[in-house]
Amino acid sequence: MKFVIVGYGRVGKRTARILSEEDHDVVLVDNDHERAERARDAGYTVVEGDGQDEGVLEDAGIATADAIAALTPDLNVNFAACMVAKHHGARTVLRIDEDYREDIYEKYANDVDEVIYPERLGAAGAKTAMLGGDFNVLADITEQLRFTVFTVDANSPLVGERLVNVDLPADARVYAHGRSDEPLTIPLPTVELAAGDRVAVVLDQDQVGAVRETFDAAA
Repeated sequence: MKFVIVGYGRVGKRTARILSEEDHDVVLVDNDHERAERARDAGYTVVEGDGQDEGVLEDAGIATADAIAALTPDLNVNFAACMVAKHHGARTVLRIDEDYREDIYEKYANDVDEVIYPERLGAAGAKTAMLGGDFNVLADITEQLRFTVFTVDANSPLVGERLVNVDLPADARVYAHGRSDEPLTIPLPTVELAAGDRVAVVLDQDQVGAVRETFDAAA
């Protein structure tokens, strides 16, 4: 798949690395020359320019991209980039850095496919930890970890099982859960899994295959 990432900061860098490790085609857009050079040195295709400029995004291949992730610290740039991408039929992911408020979310959520707010991860994890006691939540993201979403197969032995009881590697962390027709959210550990549920897990790269088998149908 082909992805355009606007912004090669902390979030954009890690997102690009994970997508590249999965052999996706990634194009970076950044208007900062030093960041653009770092992205080139890392082996990425880079278009240097303003991420809200349609011409720049066209140069990045937005017309044939499957999705765009607008991940700069500037909400206005991110939203404008998503609107250009939406016009070209790409899936849109918008980053917001402001402290989460319902009115901010509602202002943008209806116009894009997903809204993410990475600065809220720590608070969300702390809340879930307090509600769930020993529930494995996202504590940290290191260079060795990746974020993967797994789907519960209809014939999986996990159907009807509580999320807290899912057997994961010791250092893997569940971050979010969603029904097949609902967005991913921070779950309570007592939620029962159903066919088609999606579970977002942060784990080591070499653990992905084994964890995917956990969610697949029984042999």
